Amino acid sequence: MNAFIGAIAGMWNQLTDILLLGGPVVLLLLLMSVIAAAIVIAKLIQFRRVRINDRRTARSALSIYRTGNASAAMAMARRSPNPASRVLARAIQLSARHDLPEPVLREEILQFGGDMLESLRGHLRPLEVIASLAPLLGLFGTVLGMIEAFRSLEAAGSQVNPALLSGGIWQALLTTAVGLAVAMPTIVALNWLERAIDRAAHEMDSVVTRVFTADVNRTAHNPLADDSDDHDHSTPFV
Repeated sequence: MNAFIGAIAGMWNQLTDILLLGGPVVLLLLLMSVIAAAIVIAKLIQFRRVRINDRRTARSALSIYRTGNASAAMAMARRSPNPASRVLARAIQLSARHDLPEPVLREEILQFGGDMLESLRGHLRPLEVIASLAPLLGLFGTVLGMIEAFRSLEAAGSQVNPALLSGGIWQALLTTAVGLAVAMPTIVALNWLERAIDRAAHEMDSVVTRVFTADVNRTAHNPLADDSDDHDHSTPFV
């Protein structure tokens, strides 16, 4: 227990030293890192809640729909919170309406899916800002630190101490290191989140297209394609 408390105290002292050496720039970068971590955790919880990687349910429901059992397919799709499954249920429901032309139905489904994708993309913009701004802010802190180091060197006059310059330089470079440390994991997390959303959008477009192009008699025993993302049609949800 004492060792654990000592380790926490040591980390706190190191953090305090970094803040004192880096100044307000490092403090701002640490605040940005906390915000980025909070956003990433919130998005991971949201993605887990909607089962964003669950494509099996939508594809199984679509296979059932292609056999001609629309009600069972819609019931299966509605049981899943996955965006592709929800869009599939909506598409099956609207495809039964013959009083509206297909372009109107597709537009309604596109709007329905777009609303879900907008919710998934929520708060990704702050991550982009943090990923772009953190290195620049770190570089800005380094420039300010270098200016201060050379000012101290000038004030020393003829009694120049090399340690004074070298110490000022490494303190200035500290802000660049912190800025990169904040930006790199943020960029990785942002790209992973965006890729997950793009795959969800592609899957939504895929199942909608198959609902409106299915030939039940000809494709009753034709399962969906594998998990490949290579399709010829575009993805309007993206």
